[in-house]
Amino acid sequence: MYVRRGPRSGLFTIVAVHSTVRGPSLGGCRMWTYDDNRAAVRDALRLSEGMTYKSAVAGLPLGGGKGVIVLRPGEELDARRRRAALLDFGETVERLRGTYVTAEDVGTSTRDMTVIAKTTGHVSGLSRRSGGSGDPSPFTALGVVHAIEATLERAFGDPSPRGRTVAVVGLGHVGLRVAKLLHRAGAELLVADIDRTKRAEAEALGWRWTTPAKAMTAAVDVLVPCALGGVLDHESVPRLQAPAIAGAANNQLASADVADLLREREILWAPDFVANAGGIVNIAVELEPGGYDPTRAKARTAEIGDTLRRVYDDAAAAGTTPLAAATALARRNLR
Repeated sequence: MYVRRGPRSGLFTIVAVHSTVRGPSLGGCRMWTYDDNRAAVRDALRLSEGMTYKSAVAGLPLGGGKGVIVLRPGEELDARRRRAALLDFGETVERLRGTYVTAEDVGTSTRDMTVIAKTTGHVSGLSRRSGGSGDPSPFTALGVVHAIEATLERAFGDPSPRGRTVAVVGLGHVGLRVAKLLHRAGAELLVADIDRTKRAEAEALGWRWTTPAKAMTAAVDVLVPCALGGVLDHESVPRLQAPAIAGAANNQLASADVADLLREREILWAPDFVANAGGIVNIAVELEPGGYDPTRAKARTAEIGDTLRRVYDDAAAAGTTPLAAATALARRNLR
């Protein structure tokens, strides 16, 4: 854990390195508002651990890390100070001498990575023009769709989304792409987002609009959480009607024991760090010798479905949850 106050912006920058067993730790730079630095440190530590398991279960030659630029409550950055914060964060990354490689995350973009790259070489997710892989969200979405197909296959015996009812909760960069891919595949969509301005676009595409709370408990074939984490807990799970869940949101379970509750209710849940690994898989291709190849990235992202099928097989064989099986697979890969 490295915490440093940026000399240009005055903002605290944090990098948490959880593991470098399989390679340099990779994790996005999150620009987010926290009540205090302790909350930011806890978030960075939690997210870096998740990145370790995400990389390990996908078999990538990478470890897990996370970066945070800490905004204060009520604070909005103008363009000058935002640039200063990004440059400060780049210097923090550089001080770790390659043990951590950064990328975009919540609150940052491909354009921001170009700014960070001015003060460190340990940055990925650069624009295609700069020789990088660009926005990772299309690959995250593609990987989630492969995970949904593997989950449908296990739950219903057929991987095709055609004719299946799907509730997508959260229409951000990834969620909207997931919804569009499922729509093209013939799924019937129920969608929700806290941002009501997205309703017009959704209804123009023929999707049914509802509130996030109603979408979570709708009687659909598969629930696809693509917004914030912690949505599956001891209060929400008893109300679920979907027999399968696979989505892009990180940390979907409020606590690990919720996985047991899902199993007791015979709800098939795709561990989030397996399902949403497409972005990091894409970035891993960018870091390979020879440079980035989108065709290779798509092929590697498709392997998420096969990984999830293995997780489901392992869980069934051991009589345990998909979470336990995925964690065990990640730990074997870490050894």
